[in-house]
Amino acid sequence: QVHVVESGGGLVQPGGSLRLSCAASGFTLDDYAINWFRQAPGKEREGVSCIASSDGSTWYADSVQGRFTISGDNAKNTVYLQMNSLKPEDTAVYYCATDQHYYCTGEPGSWGQGTQVTVSS
Repeated sequence: QVHVVESGGGLVQPGGSLRLSCAASGFTLDDYAINWFRQAPGKEREGVSCIASSDGSTWYADSVQGRFTISGDNAKNTVYLQMNSLKPEDTAVYYCATDQHYYCTGEPGSWGQGTQVTVSS
């Protein structure tokens, strides 16, 4: 059964860093692209980043471009989202989700339970 589990969220001060992990089971990172989404209170869910299994190509939302880096470790079957220079507006629940394809379409398949990221002084 396809399953993803997020971890690594927490409270961080503005300008700080966090690394989120998305551990995959029931499939390998060769099978699906992996997306990160986030949802802040009172806002719609938005796509943050994606890494394709086909060629490792990546996509970032304009709001995180240059600050966030997505990567995959096939040996650990885990995708990471390194978040640097965090801003209060990055506060949200972050979700990992498989894509429905091996390239990035932003169409989610299986979702994780989410991990809270709070950026505040």
